[in-house]
Formats: sequence, structure tokens, C-alpha cells
Amino acid sequence: MSSSPSSRGRPRDPRSHEAIVSATAELVTEVGYAATSIGAVAARAGVGKDTVYRRWRGKPELVFEAVFTTTDDAPVPDTGSLAGDVTALLRGLVDEFRAPAAAAALPGLLADFAADPVLKSRIRSDFLAPSKERLSIVFERAAARGEIAADTPVDLVLDALAGAVFFHVGLVGEQPDPQLADRLAAVMVKGIEIR
Repeated sequence: MSSSPSSRGRPRDPRSHEAIVSATAELVTEVGYAATSIGAVAARAGVGKDTVYRRWRGKPELVFEAVFTTTDDAPVPDTGSLAGDVTALLRGLVDEFRAPAAAAALPGLLADFAADPVLKSRIRSDFLAPSKERLSIVFERAAARGEIAADTPVDLVLDALAGAVFFHVGLVGEQPDPQLADRLAAVMVKGIEIR
């Protein structure tokens, strides 16, 4: 995506990137998605607007990265079992969705995605596809251990997991009980394990 380093010009400062992402999450939490602007983010981060636009095409991509990719840098769980790994993945996802910035950003992001098919496609290819690819390691290991069939539709399983969390936390707005991730993982693993 546009947040990747460029081969031309001065190298990007990772501190600026972190300052921009942090400022975005703070502003979305404080004033909401609609009132968050690139100018306000730049001012809070102590950078120019051009610095923000060199990394992100616009507010939706910036907010999505700042709010909904916090678990992307976490190590892929390796508990030794599919149930343990899926539970760990879901706990991270539940935490991400129930964060105040996520609750504040989600309605506006959904509206922007619905109104702009190009934006939706960019989010799908630039953020969601790499994340799914990274998480497929969990299912490859489970297949190697004989817990699931090698032809398990991993994309569909990941969609179902994320969709369940999104529905409970993001759409319905429920405060999840501490066992939500455990219960969802148990249901999903039971459905795809080899019997």
C-alpha cells in the first residue's frame, strides 16, 4: 500500500508513521470518524499533511490502518493445537473491535466502503488479503498435525471467525463477555476438525 517505503527521496521516519497512526486513533476516539480530518491528524502528529498523503491515499485507509490492523504485527499464535491458536486469534480480534477507536470509526468506515467500490477493493487487497495469508499458517500447521483436512476452506473459516466477532462487537455493539472468543473458537474448531 502507499504506506510502504518509497525508493525515491529521503527515507521515511518510522517515528512519523507511528505518530500519525497514534494521532489518528486518538482523534477518532475523541471526536469521531466524521470529524477526524487529515489536517487534524497531521497537526496532532507534528507533521505536514503532505507527509500523511505520501503514506495513505485518504482518511478511510489511514483510519482503517490505525484502528483495525493492530493485531497484524502480533506473532501468529502457536499453542500446539488448532483450538488454542484460534482462541488466541479471536481474543486479539475481540480486543481490537471493542477498543473505543474501533467503535467510533466503524460506522463511518462502513459508509465509505459501501459508497466507494475502489476503496473497498483497496482495503481488501492491501490490508485484508495479507492478514488472511499470514493467519493461514495456523491452519497449515493444524492440517500437518492431522487436526483438519488439507482442503479446509481457510478463507471461508477466517471470514466466518471475523464475521462473528464483527457481528457481536462491531455491528450489534455488545460488550463481549470474556468467554466470547473461547466459545466461538470451540464452535468453529468443532465444525472443521477431522472426526
